[in-house]
Formats: sequence, structure tokens, C-alpha cells
Amino acid sequence: MKKTIVLLLSVAVLAACNNAQNSNQAATGEAQEASAAAGESFKVDSVSHIGWHATHKGGVEPHDGTIAVSEGRVTVDSGKVTGGAFTFDVANIKDTDIQDAEKRGQLEGHLKSPDFFDTAKFPTAKFEITKVEPFDAAKATSDLPGATDIVSGNLTFKDSTLNVTFPAKIVVTETGAQIDAKFNIDRTAWGLNYKGPNNPQDWMISKEVGLTIAVKAAK
Repeated sequence: MKKTIVLLLSVAVLAACNNAQNSNQAATGEAQEASAAAGESFKVDSVSHIGWHATHKGGVEPHDGTIAVSEGRVTVDSGKVTGGAFTFDVANIKDTDIQDAEKRGQLEGHLKSPDFFDTAKFPTAKFEITKVEPFDAAKATSDLPGATDIVSGNLTFKDSTLNVTFPAKIVVTETGAQIDAKFNIDRTAWGLNYKGPNNPQDWMISKEVGLTIAVKAAK
């Protein structure tokens, strides 16, 4: 029984059901060349992270968590973000909603296992900006309040890299920059399948996973 509960909780984290976080579905395509790093480089601070939100089709309560930035930079030129690259510490993925420490630790451990992210082989994820364009409300929609830009970048999980495009709110000041975004991805596009794409247990997991990006950088 205990193993069954752990399994259900672990499966839930990589699933976003029809009630996934209210956000845009990121457009996904082949990896692209990184944008030219024109301008001044700002260092990303330690509070920056990817957040995840997911649930299981079987009705398990939603789960939330974070993956911290281990290093990164944002390039700014004439008050605009022109590029950036971030490395995320998947080997220390965190759940933030389970109150019981033992259950939380079991879930986090299972996520790190070969069943999911296999962090012994792939301890980090990466995101590298390939394009930043102004957000035009006449041409695009955004569930993110105050969206200012459309960001495209290469997102790497495990050994798969794809380019994703989503609305973002970018604020640049004299001393730093902040990038916030909220969007959904199809986890299977990165090969994030529970014990393989043809495993019946994986069919119980919705493909859609909600992600948030919260990046702060300073001179």
C-alpha cells in the first residue's frame, strides 16, 4: 500500500491535467542558434528558479515545486534583454506542497530516479534564449498579466533539446533585469515518460505540464 501511494504521488508530478495552471501552451520546434550576446552581461541570482505544477488524471491532489538556478546570465543592451542562458539544478528538485517530510522526500527521490529525470546521468536542465521580440496584443494572446515580450529559447531536459516560444514579462532597470513567464509544455516531447512511452502507467499521466520561469539578474 505504501509503495502504491508513493507511485501515485510520483506519477502526479509529471502530469498536468485539464485543470493545469492557467497559462499559454508554449510553441515547440527544433533547437535554434542562441541569440548574439550583445550588450552587458548580468549575473543571475540564487532566488531564480523554474517552478512546476502538475496533477494526475486519477484525481490525485495537484503538486507544486521548484528547480533552482545553479548558474546563469542575462545580456542587456539599450534597456532590452538580448540573450541569456540558465542552468537548473534538477538533481535537487523540490516539492513545495507536501507537508509530511517523509512523503515529500520519497516523492523527490522518485523524481530523481531513472523512472523520471534520471539525475545521476542528467543532473541539470538548461534554457538558452534564442530570440526576444516585443509582445503585440494584436497578434498574440497571453494569460500572463503584463506580458511585454515573446521569448524563444532552447530548453533541455535529459538528453533532449527543443525550442519553446512563450510570452514573458521582462523588466530592465539600471541595476538588473527580471524575467517572468508561465506556460505549458508537452512532457513527452522531451522523452519524459514514466518507464517508457508505451507503459500503461504512463497513459494515466496527462502530457501537459505547467512551468513558470522566475529569473532575476543583477550587474
